Parts: sequence; structure tokens; C-alpha cells
Amino acid sequence: MSTVRINDDIKKEVTPILDDLGLSLSEAINIFLHQIKINNGIPFHIKRKGIIELNDGYGSYICEHGHLHDYSKMNFKELEEEAKNNKSYHNVEELMKDLEEE
Repeated sequence: MSTVRINDDIKKEVTPILDDLGLSLSEAINIFLHQIKINNGIPFHIKRKGIIELNDGYGSYICEHGHLHDYSKMNFKELEEEAKNNKSYHNVEELMKDLEEE
């Protein structure tokens, strides 16, 4: 038998939840340990919330969902020129007329 130290505050918070599930704290811990064995690691992602800036000089970052937003490969000069050359429309009719002409 092993002894595990558990924060009293978290124990008080989770005990009613486990009671509703019909589990003791000991059973919940054993389930967690079995999941570690089955998953060959912690059975959920452990990561900091928020974005992680990459400091690449382009504003690239990893978002809170773990997706890489890599702006280092973007050609900002090309995007700037494209934005300057974009037409603007005052209403849908102008847009539709221009589309029909193409």
C-alpha cells in the first residue's frame, strides 16, 4: 500500500463529484494510473494556456489550440501590393457588375 499526499482543498472539491460518479478517491487515482499505463503517458495534454510567441521577427506564434501560425514564410510586400490594388465596392450591385464583366 502506498501513501499519496493530496491537497485538502482539491480533495474537498472533487470528492462530491466522485461520489456522484460512484467512485472513491482511491478508485479515481487507480483509474488515472491505469490510463497512464494504457496511454504510455499522461492521458491528456498538459500545456500552458495562451499563445507562445516564436520571436522570429515576423509575429509567428503557436495559439492556445497548439496550431502554428508561421508568418515567416509570408511575403508581406506582395500582400501589401495586392491590398493596394484591390478594388473596393460601395454596394453589392457594384461588386456583381464587376464580377459579370470578368
